[in-house]
Amino acid sequence: MVLLFPAYLLVKTYASTESSYSYDKPEFVGRDACIECHLAEYNDWKGSHHDKAMDLATDSTVLANFNNVSIEGSGMTHRAFMQDGKFMVNTDGSDGTMQDFEIKYVFGFTPLQQYLVEFEGGRLQTLALTWNTLDSVWYHMADSTYANQSIHHGNWLHWTNQAQNWNSMCADCHSTNLQKNYDHINDTYSTTWSEMDVSCEACHGPASNHLKWAALPEYARDGFENYGLPIKTSGISNEQYVDNCARCHSRRSALGDFDYSTHNIHNHIIPSLPDVPTWHIDGQILEEDYVYASFTQSKMYTKEREVQCNDCHNVHSGKLLFGDDHNKLCTQCHTADIYDTPDHHFHKAAGMSGEAVISDSGVKFEVGSGTSCINCHMHGQYYMGVDYRRDHSFRVPRPDLSIKYGVPNACNQCHADKSNQWAENYITKWHGESRTYHFAEAFDAARHGKSEAANRLKTIIDDELYPHNIRSLSIQHMGTYFQDSLKKVVDSYLGNLYPGIRLAAIRAIQVTSEEDINQIYPLLRDDTKAVRTEAARILSTLGIEQIPQNHKKAYDTAIEEYEQILIYNADFPIGKFNLANLYYNQERYGEAEMFYLRALKQDEELQFVKLNLAHLYNKIKQNDKAESLFRDYLKYETEDAQAMYSFGLLLSELKKYDESLKYLVKSYKMQPERPRAAHNIAMMFDFQGNKEEAENYLKKEIALIDNYNSNGELLRFYLANNMTSQAKKLALEMKVTYPNATELDQVIESIR
Repeated sequence: MVLLFPAYLLVKTYASTESSYSYDKPEFVGRDACIECHLAEYNDWKGSHHDKAMDLATDSTVLANFNNVSIEGSGMTHRAFMQDGKFMVNTDGSDGTMQDFEIKYVFGFTPLQQYLVEFEGGRLQTLALTWNTLDSVWYHMADSTYANQSIHHGNWLHWTNQAQNWNSMCADCHSTNLQKNYDHINDTYSTTWSEMDVSCEACHGPASNHLKWAALPEYARDGFENYGLPIKTSGISNEQYVDNCARCHSRRSALGDFDYSTHNIHNHIIPSLPDVPTWHIDGQILEEDYVYASFTQSKMYTKEREVQCNDCHNVHSGKLLFGDDHNKLCTQCHTADIYDTPDHHFHKAAGMSGEAVISDSGVKFEVGSGTSCINCHMHGQYYMGVDYRRDHSFRVPRPDLSIKYGVPNACNQCHADKSNQWAENYITKWHGESRTYHFAEAFDAARHGKSEAANRLKTIIDDELYPHNIRSLSIQHMGTYFQDSLKKVVDSYLGNLYPGIRLAAIRAIQVTSEEDINQIYPLLRDDTKAVRTEAARILSTLGIEQIPQNHKKAYDTAIEEYEQILIYNADFPIGKFNLANLYYNQERYGEAEMFYLRALKQDEELQFVKLNLAHLYNKIKQNDKAESLFRDYLKYETEDAQAMYSFGLLLSELKKYDESLKYLVKSYKMQPERPRAAHNIAMMFDFQGNKEEAENYLKKEIALIDNYNSNGELLRFYLANNMTSQAKKLALEMKVTYPNATELDQVIESIR
C-alpha cells in the first residue's frame, strides 16, 4: 500500500487535470461524431420523424406531386409545378393576389408533409398547401383546420402571417440547437441551428465534453458527470425523463431558447395547464395539446408506477415497442390473464361475426378492434386534417361525465351512433353503479359558483396522489372563484417544492393589501425563472413607487429577465401586447405605444389591444385618439360594461356630458353591482340639474355599499341642494349608526 500510494496520487492528479475539461462550455459537434460508438442508436434514428423533421427541398426529400397539378382550396385554385429545377407553387400571397413562390424546405414526412417559403426579414412561412402522404393527394390546411373561418390574407392565421411562421411556431422543436434571434425593434429574424433536423444533441445536449470523456482512459473519467453530457437520460426518475421530452411534446409558452444546462423545465418553458377551452373540463385533449399534459395526468405517471416515454417507445426511432402488438405494451405491467380478456374489455375478437363501426372522427374500427387496449383507454382524433393522435392520459371511459358535462368518452367515440346513456347503461351492467370521484366534478362546481367546490379544490391541491398539473389548476380555480378561501392557505402553496404549483399560486393571488405584496417579494429570489419573473411581473403592475431596499436588487434582476422573455416572444402579437403593458407600467409610454400599434397591425382582431392603447392615450392627454379607439373597440365588444364605463368617464373629460351619461347608465345597467359607477352617474345627473335621478343613484350606491362614506355623499348632496328635511333625517340616522362621528353633531346643529 505504501509503495502504491505515490502511483495512486499520480493517477488521481492526472485524472483531475484531464477532467478539468468537464467544466468547459460544451459545444455542438454534430451527429457524425456519435456514429462510431452509437451505431445501433444512429440506425434507429435514421429515417425517423426526428431525422425527417426538416430538410432542404430536393428530389429525394419532396414527396408531393409538383407535375403542374391544380389544387382547390380556400375558394381558390392553386398550382404546384417545377421551374428551372425548383419546386414552385402559385398561391395567394400576403396581399391576397396569386403569386409564384419557391419551396425552400420540406417539413415532416408522414402522415403529412408541409413546405416552407422564404420571405424578407429572415422569415420562413409554412404553406397552407399540404401533401397527404397516406393518400398521396394535396389538400389545403386552412380548409381542414379552420373549416368554419374565413382565412383571408389579412388574417393572423393566413399562411403568410405569424401563426404560420416557422421561426416562432415550429423551429425550436424541428431543429437542433435552434437560436431564434428575433430582433424586436426591426421585426426581423437571424435564426440559426447546428443541425437542420432533430439530431442526437437535441435530446442529449452539446457533446464536445462527451467526446473528451470518451477519448480519456477509463481511470481518468471520474471527473466527468454523466459522461460529459449536459442532459441525463438514464438513472433518473420518470418525472425527469418525461420533462426531457416536454419542451417539444407539450403545449407551452417559451421563456427563451432552450437552456441545456438547466434540469428544471420551468426555467425555459411553462407547460399549459389542461384547462378549457383548449382541453375538455375533465382534462381530455381538445385542441392541439400534444401529450405532456395528458400523460402527466395518468395513473401510470404517478410515483407508484413511474412509467416513462421509453417504456412504450423506442426513443431513437420513435416507433412503438413490439410493433403492431399494442396490447403487449400494456401487459408489460398489466397481467394479460386479467386485462387482455373478454371479462375486462367485453368486446368481440377478430374473426367473430359483427359489423365495423365508424367513429366520430371517421375512423373505421373493424370487429376485434375493441380488444385493443388503446382504443378504450387512448382514444384520439384528427389534427391538421390527417394526423390521428391519441390521448395519453390513459383514462377509463366515463359516459357518466359525458352526460353531465358533455365531454367525450371512448365508448361513444367509437359507437358514434349510440347515446351516452346507452354507454353508461353498459358500464353500470359490467362494473356496477359506483364511480370514482373525478376532478372535473370540482371544476364544474367551481365554475357554477357552488360553495362546496372550495373544499373539494383544496382537497385536490393537498392530495399528492393527484398530478401536479391538476393540483396547479385547482389553485387557479380557487384564485378565480374562491379568493377568500385561497388567501388563508396560499402561503403553503407559495412554498411548495414543485415550481408549477408555486407559479400557479402566485398567479392566483389577487393583490389587495400590503400583506399580499409582502408574500410576493421573497419569490423574486426563487430558483426557478418562471416563478421569479412572474413575481416581478405582478409587482410591476401595482404602481409601487419604490421597491423596499432589501428587495430592490432582486426585483431589478427579475424584471430585466422578464423583459427579455417578453422581447423573445415579441414576434407574436400577444408578445408585443405584453411587452407594451410592461413599458406602460414603467411609464415608458413611447415604447408602449409602438408595441401596442405593432400588435394591432399584426392581428387586427385583437380588440383588447385597442382598449389598452386607448387608456395610454388618455394617460398622455391624447384624448382624441383615445376616443376613436374606444368607439372602435365598443363596435366589436358591445357587452364590455367596464370599457363602456371608462369611455363614459373619458367623454366627461371631453365635456360631451350627454353622451357620457348615456354610456355610464348603459354600463351600470349591464353591471349594477358597482357602487362607484352609481356614484359617478349621480354626480353627472346632479351636474345636469336632474336632482331626482342624482338622489336615486346615490341611494343605489348605499344599497350596494352601506357605510359612512356612501351615506356621507348623500348627506353632502342634500346639504348642497338645500334639501334640509332630508339632510336632517339622514344625519340623525347616521348619528345613531356612527355615534363617534363628532362632525355629524356640527351638521345637525347647523341644520337646526
